[in-house]
Amino acid sequence: MIRFNRINHLAMATGDMDKTIRFWRDLLGMRLVAGLGEPGYRHYFFEISETDLIAFFEWPGVKPVSEKDHGEPVSGPYIFDHVSFGVGSEEDLWRTKDRLTAAGFWVSDVIDHGFIHSIYAFDPNGIPIEFSSNVKEIDVRTNPSMRDRVPSPTTREGPDPHPQKWPPVSKPTPKEQWVTYPWAGSELFQGKKK
Repeated sequence: MIRFNRINHLAMATGDMDKTIRFWRDLLGMRLVAGLGEPGYRHYFFEISETDLIAFFEWPGVKPVSEKDHGEPVSGPYIFDHVSFGVGSEEDLWRTKDRLTAAGFWVSDVIDHGFIHSIYAFDPNGIPIEFSSNVKEIDVRTNPSMRDRVPSPTTREGPDPHPQKWPPVSKPTPKEQWVTYPWAGSELFQGKKK
């Protein structure tokens, strides 16, 4: 099986990078650690944790999305509901709530989901965000707990992957064919041209 070690980055879009920097860097305290850019295009990265980043493309004409309550069902084409950021403690959760409120952003009450406590808000782009603090002594990563009252047959197969449900790799790419092509940013960080 493939071993994943983090979310490298989530990629979002904005029409106003300065407003986005003010929110993510200055209000939430996420360091701005990388930036790619040229006229009409920016791609900036903010540090969520030692291993995780959130990135924003700035494209002319992008407008904030209409706010939709987190988890509210929709129909038709749809991709993304919200992203949740873990915070280190219950105190950090309340500090985040107070900072958002002081800055004039709507923020929900603290909600108890059983294994996490959460607050909900929106960034300046209308992106629905959640901040979650783990409930002490309930660790679903160590002890998975499926509390769905009507789980599907696939869910009842348990928490562990079943790779045999997919065809095995019959022709792995030989190492001598592993080629990485330069693209946006390689010339800025490594001197390689597009």
